[in-house]
Amino acid sequence: MTKRERFRERIRRRRALKAERQEAKRKEKEREGTAATREIPIRKEGLRPSATLDEANSPMHSDARNLEKQRQRAIDALERDVEELSRLSAPTDENAAELARIRDEVGELKREFYTNLGPWQKLLIARHPQRPYTDDFIRLLFENFSEIHGDRGFADDAALITGIARFHGKPVMIVGSQKGRDTKQRLVRNFGQAKPEGYRKSLRAMQLAAKFRRPILVFVDTPGAYPGVGAEERGQAEAIAFNLREMSRLPVPIVITITGEGGSGGALAVAVGDRVLMLENSIYSVISPEGCASIMWRDSSKAETAAEALKITAKDLLAMKLIDEIVPEPEGGAHYDHEATARLLDPYLERSLLDLSRWTPEQLVEQRYQKFRHMGQFFA
Repeated sequence: MTKRERFRERIRRRRALKAERQEAKRKEKEREGTAATREIPIRKEGLRPSATLDEANSPMHSDARNLEKQRQRAIDALERDVEELSRLSAPTDENAAELARIRDEVGELKREFYTNLGPWQKLLIARHPQRPYTDDFIRLLFENFSEIHGDRGFADDAALITGIARFHGKPVMIVGSQKGRDTKQRLVRNFGQAKPEGYRKSLRAMQLAAKFRRPILVFVDTPGAYPGVGAEERGQAEAIAFNLREMSRLPVPIVITITGEGGSGGALAVAVGDRVLMLENSIYSVISPEGCASIMWRDSSKAETAAEALKITAKDLLAMKLIDEIVPEPEGGAHYDHEATARLLDPYLERSLLDLSRWTPEQLVEQRYQKFRHMGQFFA
């Protein structure tokens, strides 16, 4: 069997997987239609576990998850074959046309896959180690960046980057989470989990921006605030609470962009803004699905069910009016192309700053208060 015949056989198997997945979804819908409604009840005192949520471990759900994994592996294998064929094939017009047709078909499969992702799959993409971080956006979107270090009280927290720069020729203040690419960087950056000194550093930078009337751009990508003993001893909760209060009072435009994970109070501590944007495959949640599953069902393996219930995706949050806009990502996700992601985000930031520049300082503070005051009224 030739290389091209093997490649066509892979495409045939990929189509068979797609048909199996559609059949599994159809059977699951039929099963849900005949069964009693299963959901997490919401009461005034909060959430409680439902004894009927064991369907997360049912064979039907396991089959759907396995099909998703097989599908992703099939797409990855097809992409590798395309690259190998392009290297091995002679550069003739016929081969070029055939490769172009195969690339189009693989691209269509990828588009179909990434436009039908569930909350758990989006969470995995949001955590992808190659997603663009704050230093990538600084490099691609801003000029003359000058970093600000330290909280003038204890230390410099590398999990948060702060500094002044120019955006389209205008001075701005940048605050952003930074996770790190390799193990060494992640340890230095503490995996993007800020400590009290990080939140105090960010507030110092934002107050400096308010003093000189500079808008603030915040990039959020953190699993949450650091929960270690040292952070608690230095006042982690107080630092977060103080940031929430002071950010709500800053008389300058604040634009927030959730670029990956927006986790818990660690994210909210730098995310009180006039405009809240989210990249298409990012998430924003009061708790991680794993943490929620551990609390609700004493079983972290039900994280996928928790992700569905928490409504953590950009689409869900926009529907609940907790964010303002969704920023599209390049085909396959932001981790595939940092430059394209920056190009897509640029006009959203520019438009948001232009709109907010029309407000007086007093109007900015008032509308920010009203914005957060009215969140969650759909529960009333």
